[in-house]
Amino acid sequence: MKKKKIYVAGCGGMLGEAFYAQFKNDYELKCTDKDVNESWLSLLDFRDFAAYRKDVTDFAPDYLFHLGAYTDLEFCEQNSDETYLTNTISVENAVYIANSLDIPLLYISTAGIFDGKKDLYDDWDIPNPLGVYARSKYMAERYVVENVEKFLVCRAGWMMGGGPQKDKKFIQKLMKQLKEGKKELFIVDDKDGTPTFTHDFAKNVKALLENELWGLYNMVCGGQTSRFEVAGELLELLGLKESIKITPVTSEYFKDIYFAERPPCERLDNRKLRIRNLNLMQDWKAALKEYIEMHYNDYLKVL
Repeated sequence: MKKKKIYVAGCGGMLGEAFYAQFKNDYELKCTDKDVNESWLSLLDFRDFAAYRKDVTDFAPDYLFHLGAYTDLEFCEQNSDETYLTNTISVENAVYIANSLDIPLLYISTAGIFDGKKDLYDDWDIPNPLGVYARSKYMAERYVVENVEKFLVCRAGWMMGGGPQKDKKFIQKLMKQLKEGKKELFIVDDKDGTPTFTHDFAKNVKALLENELWGLYNMVCGGQTSRFEVAGELLELLGLKESIKITPVTSEYFKDIYFAERPPCERLDNRKLRIRNLNLMQDWKAALKEYIEMHYNDYLKVL
């Protein structure tokens, strides 16, 4: 039986690595990015609408996955036009392309689109984005939902995946400090959320796709937590709980580096997945353990 084809745009980052791994055996993939950092990637900047449309149309896929985005909140605040071009207008272009080919579209949204005034957000809560990054992602989410017949919009939380080469998020930032020999970590204790392991995320997208359960879904690991608790669990896993001190601080401590407004709570509830009996996301502690074992064994030898 001939494999179905998926075009994956913006596939060079931590999420793209997981999607490639989880889909490559069962589908024919064309993975593109503006940064060709893997042998299985080819060059395409999806902000170039004409090039994007031609590349997808020539491949004639059964599905279009649009993964890439700017996720550095400080960069987004300082480069709002470029952010809207990359995170919003490019997604509108993906919508035009998917609709012209009459194929389903996957878009990755974020827990960051909420204002953090609630303790927990389900799939039906109304977002209220606080900054440029959050607005750019939410407006793209809305455009997909309102203009594509068959779509998956999947909201991730605090992303972890990709290892030292591709992880630009919280876990790698901590691992870098440990590798540099830091004996004390200063961790914010006023930010709550839900980690999201990229491989679990890709597996759950695959299950929705293959069951053709189109729609918008929260898709985060199980268990609600905080930045401070995640850091503590990481040290526990690494056997460094006794030798490394964790000092709780407020977000004010890092305000010069992380000046973009962030919601105090980004906790998501996978309510729709649970109701559909298709929630494949692990508990965040189990996922963190798997992630560390998958990517950091060699890295840890220097600690």
